[in-house]
Amino acid sequence: MANDFVSVIKPSALKGEKNGPSRPLPVLPVRDTVLFPHAVLPLTVGRESSIQLIQSLGEEKSILVVAQRDARQDAPAGTDLYAVGTRATVHKVVKMPNQSLFVFTEGNERVRLGEFSQETPFMTAEYEVLDEAEPEKTPEMEALQRNVVSEFQQIVTSSPTLSDDLQTIAINIDEPGRLADFIASSLPFLTTGDKQELLETPDVSARLERINKHLAKELEVQQLRNKIQTEVQDSVQQSQRDYYLREQLKAIQKEIGDLDDTQKDMAELKEKIEAAGMPEDVKKDALKELGRLSRMNPAAADYSLTRNYVEWLAVLPWSKTSSGEVDILKAKAFLDEDHYGLKKVKDRILDYLSVRRLKPDMKGPILCFVGPPGVGKTSLGRSIARALDRKFSRISLGGMHDEAEIRGHRRTYIGALPGQIIQHLKRVEVKDPVFMLDEIDKLGRDFRGDPASALLETLDPEQNNSFRDNYLDQPFDLSKVLFICTANQLDTIPGPLLDRMEIIELTGYTEEEKVNIAEKYLIPRQIKENGLTPEGIDFPRESVAMIARHYTREAGVRKLEQQIGTVCRKLARKIAEGRTEALTITPEVVHEFLGGIKVRVDTEIAERTKRSGVVVGLAWTPAGGDVLFIEANKMKGKGGFTMTGQIGDVMKESMQAALTWVRSNALKLGLDEDVMKDIDVHIHVPAGAIPKDGPSAGVTMATALVSLFTDTPVHPLLAMTGEITLSGDVLPVGGIKEKFLAAKRAGVRHVIMPADCKQQVDEDLTPDQTEGITIHYAKRIEDVLAVALPHTRKDVVEDEEIRQEVLTSAA
Repeated sequence: MANDFVSVIKPSALKGEKNGPSRPLPVLPVRDTVLFPHAVLPLTVGRESSIQLIQSLGEEKSILVVAQRDARQDAPAGTDLYAVGTRATVHKVVKMPNQSLFVFTEGNERVRLGEFSQETPFMTAEYEVLDEAEPEKTPEMEALQRNVVSEFQQIVTSSPTLSDDLQTIAINIDEPGRLADFIASSLPFLTTGDKQELLETPDVSARLERINKHLAKELEVQQLRNKIQTEVQDSVQQSQRDYYLREQLKAIQKEIGDLDDTQKDMAELKEKIEAAGMPEDVKKDALKELGRLSRMNPAAADYSLTRNYVEWLAVLPWSKTSSGEVDILKAKAFLDEDHYGLKKVKDRILDYLSVRRLKPDMKGPILCFVGPPGVGKTSLGRSIARALDRKFSRISLGGMHDEAEIRGHRRTYIGALPGQIIQHLKRVEVKDPVFMLDEIDKLGRDFRGDPASALLETLDPEQNNSFRDNYLDQPFDLSKVLFICTANQLDTIPGPLLDRMEIIELTGYTEEEKVNIAEKYLIPRQIKENGLTPEGIDFPRESVAMIARHYTREAGVRKLEQQIGTVCRKLARKIAEGRTEALTITPEVVHEFLGGIKVRVDTEIAERTKRSGVVVGLAWTPAGGDVLFIEANKMKGKGGFTMTGQIGDVMKESMQAALTWVRSNALKLGLDEDVMKDIDVHIHVPAGAIPKDGPSAGVTMATALVSLFTDTPVHPLLAMTGEITLSGDVLPVGGIKEKFLAAKRAGVRHVIMPADCKQQVDEDLTPDQTEGITIHYAKRIEDVLAVALPHTRKDVVEDEEIRQEVLTSAA
């Protein structure tokens, strides 16, 4: 742009037009600096060529000061300088310690560089003076001049770096050209290009116009800056004012005891934390979070999350326990009052109470009640809590898939909560409740984790004293909690989890026990639930026994209670229809209310064992024990052997072993040595839709084959269980109590068991349970056959009489 302005200067404006170019003068290149006429400018000279230039000056102190186009060049040539500069006079030169020179120069007049006459050691050039055209004194010029002075005064006044003396000097300058040059040289915000542009403008009016634009722009910038500064300052002052007022308000409210809701909440939370009895590390973290919460704005996004977390920490029972010592005799009375039988379970609980009395700080045991549905596992947990005088809480684990249900979610998740363990501890408000983990054998697992693995820490007495929930992220002592798990079977429980629990088996009830339970618990409960009175209904013992025997087929008493409930509802309907007298539930009434007999197991055994080849076995199921019919038949053939009834591989192998033993001992049994030469044998296990497996029906199959081949029916009302070997030994099997009770429910009078199971019978079965049944123990299959098959004509006649007696009584 500088060259554009130079190019429009008229030749008449050049002072040297008449006299020609002036004699050459030394040229001093300067960086980022423009020297205006009538301005005094101190310059630091450090380049070797510039130092030689200053030192070469004699009496003549005139030099040409010209700005470089590019300030980064250290050795500029003539073409690297602007075309217009200033002729200046050097007034004083000061030598600096670093060998550079400090030169005071005063600008005299604008000049335009001509031809360079010397390049080294420093540049010299001819020049022509640029004559300024003085403008006419018009009102417009005067207004412009005054406006420039006024704007300059405002800028100086608001600028912290400009001296106020500049205003006075500007006011006292009358010439417009000098005024423009003075202001241009005094403004620090003008760039080198802007200043050079002003220097190259000889027209005073145009120069003042440019100065006016620069001043107006700077004034606007300063006003904006001041506005921003004022707003920021006001905001800071307002914040400080609000803070001071808030603090004063808090002090006043504290003094008069009038706190706002937020402060009250903070104070209450702090009191709860102090009173919770937390471990020191947990308390320290809780107070830290509380302090953070008190500083947060209630409208902040994290406020509610942090508050919930602190509240959870504050309300948990870190040190609160149940009442003191428990009376052992009183606890025993509670257990006997709530549940009939279950001696093993009651003994284990009383043992625990006894040890706890001697060692109060003992860890809680982890028990697992295993048994068929309806035997009272869950209700037993409530009874234990009552006997221990502790709070009770039940957690259903059936179908649980998510590990976070046990351990909780991390606080980073939206809607995060602690796991079920911590949630239930909050509800019971003590650290030593009775926790019932119901249906632990029905835990699931999927992509969300394995809850069974999460329970490993919870149910390990060595680890659960520092259980760490994901949400709390603080250790909590679960060692005082009495965990009671329930399951119908152990097969689905992972081995490591099973290893941590003390297994207590709850087997099914006999008919006598069911009747006692019904009279003591079920009938009173159903009478109450159906709005009846004890005086309005009479349940004789034989009617209860009839319902238990012929209308239910279960190890527990759940179906029995349902049937009793049905009888009560039928009576309630009769009362609603106008009946007033009491009703005795006779067998005829049972038939009327419940319909015909649903289960005929005792007559079924007598009926089906009339023919040879049919023997009753005993089986274990998750719902308790059951009787199992084994049927064998023969037909003409070539020695084929068929096995049916949806049986597993182990049961098939037992059938093969039984057949092999019978064929190998055919002569001893009074059979043809090649007994299967002209026949095919078929063994079937009825109830073909139900899968069956296991080795415990081995002796039953051998007996069925011998009964078939000798054409001798077995004794009626006889059942057996035991595994057979090829050599004829009878091996022990499991589930003895369940199988025995199933036999008793079916009306069996004789049971054959392996001799090695005698100890289990003595331990698991009470005299009341074994009453009415003769138990035969066998070591070899010959012992089984001796008991199962009649050997004389008299035995056959007696069997037929017994069979007819059973069938007649049932009819």
